[in-house]
Amino acid sequence: MRIFALFALLAVPAFAQGGGKGKTEVTWYGHAAFVVKTPAGTTLAIDPWINNPSNKDKGALDKIQKVDFILISHGHFDHVGDAIALQKKTNAKIVAAFELGGQLVAAGVPKEAAGMDTLANAGGVLKLGDDVSVALVPAVHSSGFQASDNGPVLYGGAPVGFVIQVKGGPTIYHTGDTAWFDEMKQIGKRFHPDVMLACVGGHFTMDPQDAAMAARDVGAKSVVPMHFGTFPVLTGTTEEFGKALKKEGAKGKMVEMKVGETRSF
Repeated sequence: MRIFALFALLAVPAFAQGGGKGKTEVTWYGHAAFVVKTPAGTTLAIDPWINNPSNKDKGALDKIQKVDFILISHGHFDHVGDAIALQKKTNAKIVAAFELGGQLVAAGVPKEAAGMDTLANAGGVLKLGDDVSVALVPAVHSSGFQASDNGPVLYGGAPVGFVIQVKGGPTIYHTGDTAWFDEMKQIGKRFHPDVMLACVGGHFTMDPQDAAMAARDVGAKSVVPMHFGTFPVLTGTTEEFGKALKKEGAKGKMVEMKVGETRSF
């Protein structure tokens, strides 16, 4: 099924192939949470668990004043994170799997913020304004949404990753939570990402070795490790990842970001 979804992506013309020429700002808030601001000012929050244990700035969420789109890779609490609060604050639209969008609406997100225009599934390419397109690509993981601590775990649709294509700027691939899978080669072939935001912590996702093989297959010029160290079981390290990249002959350079840091790509 994943192969068919990726073949569907191959048949869709790219909205804006990244050339790495724009000043697109990427801020890491720890774990898998990023905010991306394009040269034209469009702002995307990805898996916005802003108040995660790795982020010592407990006022970070309050400092985020503008978000146009919130991208959520799957329904687990550490990826939905502060999405509902952030949506209420900024009136952003939700980009996610169709079923997860429905669960978020039931949990308080306005229907107009999670409609057919921004909910999709792997294989879908969404045009978000004049300067951004986002392709939903497969991820090998699970997805269940729990609206409250004692509530039932509800089906959150299939997990996905995101390929963000910025007009006049880079193409950024956020893997979401995933294992390494062979079809990542097709993501590289289809989109030619400039930047890969890759989970490396292991246990629930790729460990450093698998993440290095994924980076090799995707072929991004810059690889930012994420989703490590937040919990004791996420034992993968950036040092191990850097060594594995060299071992696998990946052409991408590891860009190790600090929590709260902003980089331009």
